[in-house]
Amino acid sequence: MADPANFTITLAQLNPIVGDISGNAQKARDARARAAKDKADLLVLSELFIAGYPPEDLVLKPAFQAACRAAIEDLARETADGGPAVLIGTPWVDDGKLYNACALLDGGRIAALRFKANLPNYGVFDEKRVFARGPAAGPVTVRGVRVGVPICEDTWMEESDEYENVVECLLETGAEILIVPNGSPYTREKNDMRMAVSVARVTESGLPLVYLNQVGGQDELVFDGSSFGLNGDRSLAFQLPGFVENITTLRWTKSEGGWVCKGPVSPVLDGDRGDYAACVLGLRDYVTKNAFPGVLLGISGGIDSALCLAIAVDAIGSERVRGVMLPFKFTAKESINDAARIARNFCIQYDVLPIAAAISGFETILKDTFAGRNRDVTEENLQARTRGVLLMAMSNKFGNMLVTTGNKSEMSVGYATLYGDMNGGFNPIKDIYKTEVFRLSSLRNSWKPEGALGPSGKVIPVSIIARPPTAELRENQTDQDSLPPYDVLDAILERLVEREAPLASIIAEGYDRDTVVRIDRLLNLAEYKRRQAPPGVKVTRRNFGRDRRYPIVNKFRDAGERPAEPDQALVSRASGSAEAIDG
Repeated sequence: MADPANFTITLAQLNPIVGDISGNAQKARDARARAAKDKADLLVLSELFIAGYPPEDLVLKPAFQAACRAAIEDLARETADGGPAVLIGTPWVDDGKLYNACALLDGGRIAALRFKANLPNYGVFDEKRVFARGPAAGPVTVRGVRVGVPICEDTWMEESDEYENVVECLLETGAEILIVPNGSPYTREKNDMRMAVSVARVTESGLPLVYLNQVGGQDELVFDGSSFGLNGDRSLAFQLPGFVENITTLRWTKSEGGWVCKGPVSPVLDGDRGDYAACVLGLRDYVTKNAFPGVLLGISGGIDSALCLAIAVDAIGSERVRGVMLPFKFTAKESINDAARIARNFCIQYDVLPIAAAISGFETILKDTFAGRNRDVTEENLQARTRGVLLMAMSNKFGNMLVTTGNKSEMSVGYATLYGDMNGGFNPIKDIYKTEVFRLSSLRNSWKPEGALGPSGKVIPVSIIARPPTAELRENQTDQDSLPPYDVLDAILERLVEREAPLASIIAEGYDRDTVVRIDRLLNLAEYKRRQAPPGVKVTRRNFGRDRRYPIVNKFRDAGERPAEPDQALVSRASGSAEAIDG
Protein backbone atom coordinates (compact mmCIF):
# COMPACT_ATOMS: atom_id res chain seq x y z
CA MET A 1 0.00 0.00 0.00
CA ALA A 2 1.48 3.33 -1.05
CA ASP A 3 2.22 5.85 1.68
CA PRO A 4 0.41 9.06 0.66
CA ALA A 5 2.96 11.18 2.55
CA ASN A 6 6.08 9.62 0.97
CA PHE A 7 7.20 9.18 -2.61
CA THR A 8 10.51 7.44 -3.33
CA ILE A 9 12.20 8.05 -6.68
CA THR A 10 15.34 6.36 -8.00
CA LEU A 11 17.20 8.47 -10.54
CA ALA A 12 19.38 6.56 -12.99
CA GLN A 13 21.93 8.98 -14.47
CA LEU A 14 23.36 6.46 -16.93
CA ASN A 15 25.41 6.22 -20.13
CA PRO A 16 23.31 4.60 -22.88
CA ILE A 17 24.83 3.71 -26.26
CA VAL A 18 23.04 4.82 -29.39
CA GLY A 19 21.62 1.78 -31.17
CA ASP A 20 22.46 -0.70 -28.39
CA ILE A 21 18.83 -1.42 -27.60
CA SER A 22 19.43 -4.67 -25.73
CA GLY A 23 22.34 -3.21 -23.79
CA ASN A 24 20.33 -0.14 -22.83
CA ALA A 25 17.42 -2.32 -21.78
CA GLN A 26 19.74 -4.32 -19.55
CA LYS A 27 20.98 -1.09 -17.96
CA ALA A 28 17.34 -0.26 -17.24
CA ARG A 29 16.78 -3.70 -15.67
CA ASP A 30 19.86 -3.36 -13.49
CA ALA A 31 18.77 0.09 -12.36
CA ARG A 32 15.27 -1.21 -11.59
CA ALA A 33 16.77 -3.98 -9.45
CA ARG A 34 18.61 -1.29 -7.50
CA ALA A 35 15.41 0.75 -7.21
CA ALA A 36 13.52 -2.30 -5.92
CA LYS A 37 16.20 -2.91 -3.32
CA ASP A 38 15.78 0.70 -2.20
CA LYS A 39 11.99 0.20 -2.10
CA ALA A 40 11.44 2.95 -4.65
CA ASP A 41 8.05 3.75 -6.11
CA LEU A 42 9.47 4.98 -9.43
CA LEU A 43 12.65 4.56 -11.49
CA VAL A 44 13.42 7.44 -13.87
CA LEU A 45 15.65 7.09 -16.94
CA SER A 46 16.71 9.78 -19.38
CA GLU A 47 15.32 11.03 -22.70
CA LEU A 48 15.17 8.40 -25.49
CA PHE A 49 17.10 6.08 -23.18
CA ILE A 50 16.22 2.84 -24.92
CA ALA A 51 17.48 4.19 -28.27
CA GLY A 52 20.40 6.21 -26.97
CA TYR A 53 20.51 9.96 -27.52
CA PRO A 54 20.69 11.51 -30.02
CA PRO A 55 19.77 8.74 -32.49
CA GLU A 56 19.68 11.21 -35.41
CA ASP A 57 18.45 9.59 -38.65
CA LEU A 58 18.79 6.11 -37.20
CA VAL A 59 15.43 6.74 -35.53
CA LEU A 60 13.76 6.96 -38.97
CA LYS A 61 14.48 3.29 -39.74
CA PRO A 62 11.29 1.22 -39.24
CA ALA A 63 13.34 -1.75 -38.02
CA PHE A 64 14.93 0.43 -35.33
CA GLN A 65 11.56 1.81 -34.25
CA ALA A 66 10.14 -1.69 -33.98
CA ALA A 67 13.12 -2.95 -31.97
CA CYS A 68 12.78 -0.06 -29.51
CA ARG A 69 9.09 -0.74 -29.05
CA ALA A 70 9.68 -4.46 -28.51
CA ALA A 71 12.24 -3.69 -25.82
CA ILE A 72 9.84 -1.30 -24.07
CA GLU A 73 7.08 -3.92 -24.19
CA ASP A 74 9.40 -6.51 -22.63
CA LEU A 75 10.32 -4.09 -19.84
CA ALA A 76 6.65 -3.28 -19.31
CA ARG A 77 5.74 -6.96 -18.86
CA GLU A 78 8.45 -7.28 -16.21
CA THR A 79 6.77 -4.62 -14.05
CA ALA A 80 3.99 -7.12 -13.34
CA ASP A 81 6.17 -8.23 -10.40
CA GLY A 82 4.80 -5.36 -8.30
CA GLY A 83 8.17 -3.59 -8.11
CA PRO A 84 8.94 0.03 -9.01
CA ALA A 85 7.24 1.72 -11.93
CA VAL A 86 9.60 2.85 -14.70
CA LEU A 87 9.62 6.15 -16.61
CA ILE A 88 11.79 5.61 -19.69
CA GLY A 89 12.45 7.59 -22.88
CA THR A 90 11.78 5.91 -26.23
CA PRO A 91 10.89 6.65 -29.84
CA TRP A 92 7.23 5.85 -30.36
CA VAL A 93 5.12 5.54 -33.49
CA ASP A 94 1.46 6.44 -33.04
CA ASP A 95 -1.04 6.83 -35.86
CA GLY A 96 1.79 6.93 -38.40
CA LYS A 97 3.72 9.68 -36.61
CA LEU A 98 7.05 9.31 -34.85
CA TYR A 99 7.35 10.91 -31.41
CA ASN A 100 10.06 11.54 -28.84
CA ALA A 101 8.21 9.87 -25.99
CA CYS A 102 8.39 8.84 -22.36
CA ALA A 103 6.63 5.64 -21.39
CA LEU A 104 5.39 4.87 -17.89
CA LEU A 105 5.70 1.14 -17.28
CA ASP A 106 3.75 -0.22 -14.32
CA GLY A 107 1.68 -3.23 -13.35
CA GLY A 108 2.82 -5.24 -16.37
CA ARG A 109 1.58 -2.63 -18.85
CA ILE A 110 2.54 0.57 -20.64
CA ALA A 111 0.44 2.58 -18.25
CA ALA A 112 0.90 5.95 -19.98
CA LEU A 113 2.75 7.70 -22.79
CA ARG A 114 3.78 11.34 -22.98
CA PHE A 115 5.14 12.96 -26.14
CA LYS A 116 7.63 15.83 -26.36
CA ALA A 117 5.81 18.96 -27.50
CA ASN A 118 8.62 21.47 -28.07
CA LEU A 119 11.23 20.13 -30.48
CA PRO A 120 14.62 21.87 -30.54
CA ASN A 121 15.96 22.73 -33.96
CA TYR A 122 19.06 24.81 -33.29
CA GLY A 123 22.74 24.15 -32.70
CA VAL A 124 23.30 20.39 -32.55
CA PHE A 125 19.58 19.61 -32.42
CA ASP A 126 17.52 18.61 -35.45
CA GLU A 127 14.38 17.14 -33.90
CA LYS A 128 11.75 18.89 -36.00
CA ARG A 129 12.99 16.97 -39.02
CA VAL A 130 12.64 13.53 -37.43
CA PHE A 131 9.90 13.79 -34.80
CA ALA A 132 6.30 14.92 -34.83
CA ARG A 133 5.25 17.47 -32.25
CA GLY A 134 3.28 16.02 -29.38
CA PRO A 135 0.35 17.65 -27.60
CA ALA A 136 0.61 19.20 -24.16
CA ALA A 137 -0.85 16.61 -21.82
CA GLY A 138 -1.71 16.22 -18.18
CA PRO A 139 0.24 14.33 -15.51
CA VAL A 140 0.60 10.58 -15.14
CA THR A 141 -0.30 8.89 -11.85
CA VAL A 142 2.30 6.83 -9.99
CA ARG A 143 1.34 5.30 -6.63
CA GLY A 144 -1.31 7.97 -6.23
CA VAL A 145 1.04 10.89 -7.02
CA ARG A 146 0.28 13.03 -10.07
CA VAL A 147 3.60 13.40 -11.90
CA GLY A 148 4.12 15.90 -14.71
CA VAL A 149 6.54 14.73 -17.41
CA PRO A 150 7.80 17.62 -19.55
CA ILE A 151 10.60 16.25 -21.75
CA CYS A 152 13.78 18.34 -21.92
CA GLU A 153 12.93 21.27 -24.22
CA ASP A 154 9.39 21.34 -22.86
CA THR A 155 10.85 23.33 -19.97
CA TRP A 156 13.39 25.34 -21.97
CA MET A 157 11.63 27.33 -24.65
CA GLU A 158 10.37 30.83 -24.06
CA GLU A 159 6.94 32.04 -25.10
CA SER A 160 6.48 32.25 -28.89
CA ASP A 161 3.91 31.36 -31.53
CA GLU A 162 5.31 27.82 -31.69
CA TYR A 163 5.77 27.32 -27.97
CA GLU A 164 3.48 24.97 -26.07
CA ASN A 165 3.49 25.85 -22.38
CA VAL A 166 3.66 22.29 -21.10
CA VAL A 167 4.42 23.23 -17.50
CA GLU A 168 1.42 25.56 -17.32
CA CYS A 169 -0.78 22.79 -18.73
CA LEU A 170 0.55 20.35 -16.13
CA LEU A 171 -0.10 22.80 -13.31
CA GLU A 172 -3.65 23.39 -14.46
CA THR A 173 -4.34 19.65 -14.71
CA GLY A 174 -3.22 18.85 -11.18
CA ALA A 175 0.45 17.89 -11.34
CA GLU A 176 2.12 17.65 -7.92
CA ILE A 177 5.76 17.26 -9.04
CA LEU A 178 7.64 17.74 -12.33
CA ILE A 179 10.06 15.04 -13.51
CA VAL A 180 12.06 16.17 -16.54
CA PRO A 181 14.00 13.50 -18.51
CA ASN A 182 16.82 15.16 -20.49
CA GLY A 183 19.45 14.62 -23.14
CA SER A 184 21.25 17.90 -22.52
CA PRO A 185 24.85 18.03 -23.84
CA TYR A 186 27.61 19.77 -21.95
CA THR A 187 28.93 23.17 -22.87
CA ARG A 188 30.77 25.63 -20.70
CA GLU A 189 28.35 27.47 -18.36
CA LYS A 190 25.55 25.03 -19.27
CA ASN A 191 24.89 24.19 -15.61
CA ASP A 192 24.01 27.81 -14.87
CA MET A 193 21.68 27.90 -17.87
CA ARG A 194 19.87 24.72 -16.81
CA MET A 195 19.47 25.96 -13.28
CA ALA A 196 18.13 29.33 -14.42
CA VAL A 197 15.55 27.71 -16.71
CA SER A 198 14.46 25.26 -14.01
CA VAL A 199 14.18 27.96 -11.34
CA ALA A 200 11.97 29.92 -13.74
CA ARG A 201 9.65 26.93 -14.22
CA VAL A 202 9.46 26.30 -10.46
CA THR A 203 8.77 29.99 -9.83
CA GLU A 204 5.94 30.00 -12.38
CA SER A 205 4.34 26.78 -11.20
CA GLY A 206 5.25 26.45 -7.53
CA LEU A 207 5.94 22.77 -8.21
CA PRO A 208 9.11 20.89 -7.25
CA LEU A 209 11.21 19.80 -10.22
CA VAL A 210 13.49 16.80 -10.83
CA TYR A 211 15.99 17.34 -13.67
CA LEU A 212 17.47 14.00 -14.81
CA ASN A 213 20.19 14.16 -17.47
CA GLN A 214 22.10 11.37 -19.20
CA VAL A 215 25.88 11.06 -19.04
CA GLY A 216 28.43 9.95 -21.63
CA GLY A 217 30.03 10.75 -24.96
CA GLN A 218 28.24 10.37 -28.29
CA ASP A 219 30.32 11.36 -31.32
CA GLU A 220 31.17 15.04 -30.74
CA LEU A 221 28.69 15.53 -27.92
CA VAL A 222 29.37 14.92 -24.24
CA PHE A 223 26.52 14.60 -21.74
CA ASP A 224 27.64 15.51 -18.26
CA GLY A 225 24.76 14.25 -16.16
CA SER A 226 24.87 16.80 -13.33
CA SER A 227 21.23 15.98 -12.53
CA PHE A 228 19.56 18.05 -9.83
CA GLY A 229 16.26 18.84 -8.16
CA LEU A 230 14.50 21.89 -6.80
CA ASN A 231 11.88 22.08 -4.08
CA GLY A 232 8.79 24.20 -4.63
CA ASP A 233 10.41 27.09 -2.74
CA ARG A 234 13.33 26.97 -5.25
CA SER A 235 15.75 25.55 -2.68
CA LEU A 236 18.15 22.88 -3.94
CA ALA A 237 16.75 19.42 -3.24
CA PHE A 238 19.79 17.47 -4.49
CA GLN A 239 22.71 17.66 -6.92
CA LEU A 240 24.24 14.57 -8.53
CA PRO A 241 27.88 14.52 -9.68
CA GLY A 242 28.93 15.33 -13.24
CA PHE A 243 30.61 13.16 -15.88
CA VAL A 244 30.02 9.86 -14.05
CA GLU A 245 27.17 7.35 -13.94
CA ASN A 246 25.15 7.57 -10.76
CA ILE A 247 22.06 5.86 -9.35
CA THR A 248 20.55 7.68 -6.40
CA THR A 249 17.31 7.01 -4.54
CA LEU A 250 15.56 10.08 -3.12
CA ARG A 251 12.75 10.13 -0.60
CA TRP A 252 10.24 12.91 -1.04
CA THR A 253 7.83 13.77 1.77
CA LYS A 254 4.56 15.63 1.47
CA SER A 255 3.89 18.66 3.62
CA GLU A 256 1.41 21.51 3.47
CA GLY A 257 3.63 23.20 0.88
CA GLY A 258 3.87 20.14 -1.37
CA TRP A 259 6.56 17.54 -1.96
CA VAL A 260 9.97 18.22 -0.40
CA CYS A 261 13.32 16.43 -0.63
CA LYS A 262 16.68 16.92 1.04
CA GLY A 263 19.16 14.76 -0.83
CA PRO A 264 22.92 14.66 -1.45
CA VAL A 265 24.67 17.66 -3.00
CA SER A 266 27.79 17.03 -5.07
CA PRO A 267 30.06 19.80 -6.36
CA VAL A 268 29.38 20.91 -9.95
CA LEU A 269 32.22 20.81 -12.48
CA ASP A 270 32.24 23.84 -14.75
CA GLY A 271 34.72 26.16 -16.43
CA ASP A 272 38.14 24.68 -17.17
CA ARG A 273 37.52 21.66 -14.94
CA GLY A 274 34.28 20.91 -16.74
CA ASP A 275 35.97 21.27 -20.13
CA TYR A 276 38.80 18.93 -19.17
CA ALA A 277 36.40 16.33 -17.75
CA ALA A 278 34.34 16.58 -20.95
CA CYS A 279 37.43 15.99 -23.12
CA VAL A 280 38.34 12.90 -21.08
CA LEU A 281 34.83 11.42 -21.15
CA GLY A 282 34.34 12.25 -24.83
CA LEU A 283 37.54 10.49 -25.87
CA ARG A 284 36.94 7.54 -23.52
CA ASP A 285 33.47 6.83 -24.89
CA TYR A 286 34.48 7.35 -28.53
CA VAL A 287 37.26 4.79 -28.13
CA THR A 288 35.31 2.35 -25.95
CA LYS A 289 31.96 2.48 -27.74
CA ASN A 290 33.69 1.99 -31.10
CA ALA A 291 35.71 -0.94 -29.65
CA PHE A 292 39.20 0.39 -30.44
CA PRO A 293 41.87 -1.51 -28.49
CA GLY A 294 43.74 1.70 -27.75
CA VAL A 295 45.01 4.97 -29.18
CA LEU A 296 48.11 6.26 -30.89
CA LEU A 297 49.27 9.87 -31.08
CA GLY A 298 52.22 11.85 -32.29
CA ILE A 299 54.14 13.56 -29.48
CA SER A 300 56.03 16.64 -30.62
CA GLY A 301 57.27 17.93 -27.29
CA GLY A 302 54.75 20.77 -27.65
CA ILE A 303 51.83 21.65 -25.46
CA ASP A 304 48.99 20.45 -27.72
CA SER A 305 50.22 16.87 -27.92
CA ALA A 306 51.14 16.96 -24.21
CA LEU A 307 47.58 17.87 -23.25
CA CYS A 308 46.12 15.26 -25.62
CA LEU A 309 48.41 12.64 -24.09
CA ALA A 310 47.19 13.55 -20.59
CA ILE A 311 43.57 13.33 -21.74
CA ALA A 312 44.16 9.98 -23.45
CA VAL A 313 45.84 8.37 -20.44
CA ASP A 314 43.19 9.76 -18.09
CA ALA A 315 40.52 8.37 -20.42
CA ILE A 316 41.68 4.80 -21.09
CA GLY A 317 44.87 4.16 -19.08
CA SER A 318 48.56 4.22 -19.98
CA GLU A 319 48.64 0.59 -21.15
CA ARG A 320 46.29 1.47 -24.04
CA VAL A 321 48.16 4.60 -25.20
CA ARG A 322 51.15 4.66 -27.55
CA GLY A 323 53.14 7.79 -28.36
CA VAL A 324 55.40 8.42 -31.32
CA MET A 325 58.03 11.15 -31.73
CA LEU A 326 58.77 11.89 -35.41
CA PRO A 327 61.73 14.29 -35.41
CA PHE A 328 63.19 16.14 -38.40
CA LYS A 329 66.22 18.39 -38.75
CA PHE A 330 64.23 21.42 -37.60
CA THR A 331 63.03 19.71 -34.42
CA ALA A 332 64.61 21.40 -31.40
CA LYS A 333 66.57 19.24 -28.98
CA GLU A 334 64.46 20.55 -26.11
CA SER A 335 61.32 19.30 -27.90
CA ILE A 336 62.85 15.83 -28.25
CA ASN A 337 63.82 15.82 -24.56
CA ASP A 338 60.41 17.07 -23.40
CA ALA A 339 58.59 14.48 -25.51
CA ALA A 340 60.62 11.72 -23.87
CA ARG A 341 60.00 13.16 -20.40
CA ILE A 342 56.24 13.35 -20.78
CA ALA A 343 56.13 9.82 -22.21
CA ARG A 344 57.99 8.60 -19.11
CA ASN A 345 55.72 10.61 -16.79
CA PHE A 346 52.65 8.89 -18.23
CA CYS A 347 54.28 5.45 -18.49
CA ILE A 348 53.23 4.87 -22.10
CA GLN A 349 54.79 2.84 -24.87
CA TYR A 350 56.98 5.32 -26.76
CA ASP A 351 58.70 5.19 -30.16
CA VAL A 352 61.09 7.61 -31.90
CA LEU A 353 60.94 7.45 -35.70
CA PRO A 354 63.15 10.04 -37.48
CA ILE A 355 61.54 11.17 -40.74
CA ALA A 356 64.50 12.66 -42.63
CA ALA A 357 64.86 9.65 -44.92
CA ALA A 358 61.16 9.67 -45.82
CA ILE A 359 61.15 13.42 -46.58
CA SER A 360 64.33 13.04 -48.64
CA GLY A 361 62.60 10.27 -50.58
CA PHE A 362 59.60 12.45 -51.34
CA GLU A 363 61.83 15.34 -52.40
CA THR A 364 63.80 13.02 -54.69
CA ILE A 365 60.59 11.79 -56.31
CA LEU A 366 59.39 15.38 -56.81
CA LYS A 367 62.76 16.84 -57.85
CA ASP A 368 62.18 16.77 -61.60
CA THR A 369 58.51 17.73 -61.29
CA PHE A 370 59.39 20.78 -59.16
CA ALA A 371 62.45 21.76 -61.25
CA GLY A 372 62.72 25.51 -61.73
CA ARG A 373 60.49 26.38 -58.78
CA ASN A 374 61.72 27.84 -55.51
CA ARG A 375 61.28 26.03 -52.21
CA ASP A 376 58.21 27.24 -50.34
CA VAL A 377 55.53 26.01 -47.96
CA THR A 378 55.04 22.93 -50.16
CA GLU A 379 58.29 21.40 -49.01
CA GLU A 380 57.67 22.50 -45.45
CA ASN A 381 54.28 20.81 -45.43
CA LEU A 382 55.92 17.52 -46.39
CA GLN A 383 56.95 17.27 -42.74
CA ALA A 384 53.38 17.17 -41.48
CA ARG A 385 52.20 14.94 -44.31
CA THR A 386 55.03 12.50 -43.77
CA ARG A 387 54.17 12.28 -40.10
CA GLY A 388 50.56 11.67 -41.02
CA VAL A 389 51.46 8.82 -43.37
CA LEU A 390 53.62 7.12 -40.76
CA LEU A 391 51.12 7.53 -37.94
CA MET A 392 48.30 6.19 -40.09
CA ALA A 393 50.47 3.23 -41.08
CA MET A 394 51.02 2.42 -37.39
CA SER A 395 47.31 2.87 -36.72
CA ASN A 396 46.47 0.43 -39.52
CA LYS A 397 49.07 -2.09 -38.43
CA PHE A 398 48.20 -2.21 -34.73
CA GLY A 399 44.51 -1.24 -34.82
CA ASN A 400 44.89 1.73 -32.48
CA MET A 401 42.84 4.83 -33.23
CA LEU A 402 44.97 7.84 -34.14
CA VAL A 403 44.30 10.84 -31.92
CA THR A 404 44.59 14.22 -33.62
CA THR A 405 46.10 17.08 -31.62
CA GLY A 406 45.14 20.34 -33.38
CA ASN A 407 43.66 23.07 -31.19
CA LYS A 408 40.72 25.28 -32.16
CA SER A 409 42.79 28.44 -32.64
CA GLU A 410 45.09 26.99 -35.28
CA MET A 411 42.39 24.92 -36.97
CA SER A 412 40.28 28.09 -37.22
CA VAL A 413 42.89 29.94 -39.27
CA GLY A 414 44.17 27.01 -41.31
CA TYR A 415 47.36 26.19 -39.40
CA ALA A 416 46.77 22.50 -39.86
CA THR A 417 47.94 20.45 -42.83
CA LEU A 418 45.41 18.14 -44.43
CA TYR A 419 46.53 14.49 -44.52
CA GLY A 420 49.24 15.49 -42.05
CA ASP A 421 48.54 16.77 -38.59
CA MET A 422 44.75 16.52 -39.12
CA ASN A 423 44.84 12.77 -39.79
CA GLY A 424 43.11 10.62 -37.23
CA GLY A 425 39.91 9.30 -35.79
CA PHE A 426 39.14 11.79 -33.04
CA ASN A 427 40.43 15.07 -31.63
CA PRO A 428 39.81 15.69 -27.90
CA ILE A 429 40.92 19.37 -28.09
CA LYS A 430 39.21 20.28 -31.36
CA ASP A 431 37.03 22.83 -29.55
CA ILE A 432 39.71 24.12 -27.16
CA TYR A 433 41.34 27.47 -27.95
CA LYS A 434 45.11 27.73 -27.54
CA THR A 435 44.91 29.97 -24.47
CA GLU A 436 42.77 27.30 -22.79
CA VAL A 437 45.24 24.60 -23.85
CA PHE A 438 47.80 26.36 -21.63
CA ARG A 439 45.30 26.70 -18.78
CA LEU A 440 44.17 23.06 -18.94
CA SER A 441 47.76 21.85 -18.99
CA SER A 442 48.54 23.81 -15.84
CA LEU A 443 45.28 22.62 -14.28
CA ARG A 444 46.11 18.96 -14.96
CA ASN A 445 49.33 19.32 -12.95
CA SER A 446 47.27 20.05 -9.83
CA TRP A 447 43.95 18.25 -10.43
CA LYS A 448 42.32 15.43 -12.37
CA PRO A 449 38.63 14.48 -12.63
CA GLU A 450 37.00 11.62 -10.78
CA GLY A 451 37.73 8.35 -12.52
CA ALA A 452 40.80 9.64 -14.40
CA LEU A 453 43.27 6.78 -14.92
CA GLY A 454 46.46 8.82 -15.27
CA PRO A 455 49.01 9.62 -12.55
CA SER A 456 48.59 12.58 -10.23
CA GLY A 457 51.04 15.43 -9.79
CA LYS A 458 53.05 17.58 -12.19
CA VAL A 459 52.94 15.23 -15.14
CA ILE A 460 53.21 17.86 -17.90
CA PRO A 461 56.73 19.37 -17.72
CA VAL A 462 56.70 23.05 -16.85
CA SER A 463 59.18 23.59 -19.68
CA ILE A 464 56.46 22.59 -22.17
CA ILE A 465 53.88 24.93 -20.64
CA ALA A 466 56.33 27.85 -20.40
CA ARG A 467 58.00 27.48 -23.81
CA PRO A 468 56.67 29.77 -26.57
CA PRO A 469 54.69 27.68 -29.07
CA THR A 470 56.40 26.69 -32.31
CA ALA A 471 55.07 25.43 -35.59
CA GLU A 472 57.35 23.31 -37.72
CA LEU A 473 54.76 23.81 -40.42
CA ARG A 474 56.50 27.19 -40.80
CA GLU A 475 59.91 25.66 -40.10
CA ASN A 476 61.68 27.61 -37.32
CA GLN A 477 59.23 30.49 -37.24
CA THR A 478 56.77 30.77 -34.37
CA ASP A 479 53.05 30.82 -35.10
CA GLN A 480 52.97 34.35 -33.77
CA ASP A 481 55.38 35.54 -36.48
CA SER A 482 52.36 35.49 -38.78
CA LEU A 483 49.50 35.53 -36.26
CA PRO A 484 48.75 37.93 -33.42
CA PRO A 485 49.47 36.80 -29.84
CA TYR A 486 47.17 33.98 -28.83
CA ASP A 487 45.21 36.04 -26.32
CA VAL A 488 44.36 38.48 -29.12
CA LEU A 489 43.76 35.74 -31.71
CA ASP A 490 41.46 33.78 -29.41
CA ALA A 491 39.50 36.87 -28.38
CA ILE A 492 38.86 37.73 -32.03
CA LEU A 493 37.99 34.15 -32.94
CA GLU A 494 35.61 33.83 -29.99
CA ARG A 495 33.72 36.86 -31.29
CA LEU A 496 33.72 35.62 -34.89
CA VAL A 497 32.84 31.99 -34.20
CA GLU A 498 30.81 31.90 -30.99
CA ARG A 499 29.08 35.27 -31.26
CA GLU A 500 28.95 35.75 -35.06
CA ALA A 501 29.93 39.36 -34.34
CA PRO A 502 30.26 41.82 -37.27
CA LEU A 503 33.83 42.92 -37.89
CA ALA A 504 32.85 46.54 -37.24
CA SER A 505 31.78 45.71 -33.69
CA ILE A 506 35.03 43.82 -32.99
CA ILE A 507 37.07 46.73 -34.33
CA ALA A 508 34.99 49.12 -32.22
CA GLU A 509 36.12 47.17 -29.12
CA GLY A 510 39.67 48.29 -29.85
CA TYR A 511 41.09 45.41 -31.88
CA ASP A 512 43.35 46.34 -34.80
CA ARG A 513 41.35 46.58 -38.01
CA ASP A 514 43.91 44.89 -40.26
CA THR A 515 44.31 42.04 -37.77
CA VAL A 516 40.56 41.47 -37.49
CA VAL A 517 40.10 41.48 -41.27
CA ARG A 518 43.05 39.09 -41.75
CA ILE A 519 41.78 36.63 -39.12
CA ASP A 520 38.29 36.70 -40.65
CA ARG A 521 39.82 35.99 -44.07
CA LEU A 522 41.84 33.06 -42.75
CA LEU A 523 38.77 31.70 -40.94
CA ASN A 524 36.79 31.67 -44.18
CA LEU A 525 39.60 30.23 -46.30
CA ALA A 526 40.07 27.29 -43.90
CA GLU A 527 36.46 26.08 -44.10
CA TYR A 528 37.36 23.25 -46.50
CA LYS A 529 40.10 22.02 -44.16
CA ARG A 530 37.83 21.88 -41.15
CA ARG A 531 35.24 19.90 -43.13
CA GLN A 532 37.83 17.15 -43.53
CA ALA A 533 38.98 17.13 -39.93
CA PRO A 534 38.01 14.26 -37.63
CA PRO A 535 35.25 14.69 -35.04
CA GLY A 536 36.14 16.05 -31.64
CA VAL A 537 34.67 16.96 -28.27
CA LYS A 538 32.32 19.95 -28.20
CA VAL A 539 32.71 22.27 -25.19
CA THR A 540 31.77 25.72 -26.52
CA ARG A 541 28.39 27.00 -27.61
CA ARG A 542 29.38 26.73 -31.30
CA ASN A 543 32.03 24.39 -32.64
CA PHE A 544 33.22 23.44 -36.10
CA GLY A 545 30.80 20.59 -36.47
CA ARG A 546 27.05 20.37 -36.32
CA ASP A 547 26.70 23.89 -34.91
CA ARG A 548 28.46 25.86 -37.63
CA ARG A 549 27.25 25.21 -41.18
CA TYR A 550 29.05 27.49 -43.60
CA PRO A 551 29.37 26.83 -47.34
CA ILE A 552 32.87 26.12 -48.60
CA VAL A 553 32.14 28.01 -51.82
CA ASN A 554 31.30 31.39 -50.36
CA LYS A 555 32.16 34.82 -51.80
CA PHE A 556 30.68 36.95 -49.02
CA ARG A 557 33.18 38.83 -46.91
CA ASP A 558 32.37 41.26 -44.12
CA ALA A 559 34.14 44.49 -45.12
CA GLY A 560 34.36 45.66 -41.51
CA GLU A 561 32.26 48.75 -42.17
CA ARG A 562 29.29 49.79 -40.09
CA PRO A 563 26.18 48.31 -41.77
CA ALA A 564 23.81 50.72 -43.46
CA GLU A 565 20.61 51.40 -41.56
CA PRO A 566 17.58 49.76 -43.23
CA ASP A 567 15.35 52.16 -45.17
CA GLN A 568 11.94 51.30 -43.77
CA ALA A 569 10.27 53.82 -46.11
CA LEU A 570 10.99 51.55 -49.08
CA VAL A 571 8.93 48.69 -47.65
CA SER A 572 5.20 48.46 -48.36
CA ARG A 573 3.30 47.14 -45.34
CA ALA A 574 0.43 44.92 -46.47
CA SER A 575 -2.50 44.18 -44.15
CA GLY A 576 -3.97 41.33 -46.20
CA SER A 577 -3.06 38.84 -48.87
CA ALA A 578 -4.86 40.67 -51.70
CA GLU A 579 -3.17 43.95 -50.81
CA ALA A 580 0.19 42.19 -50.72
CA ILE A 581 -0.33 40.90 -54.27
CA ASP A 582 -1.48 44.29 -55.54
CA GLY A 583 1.41 46.05 -53.82
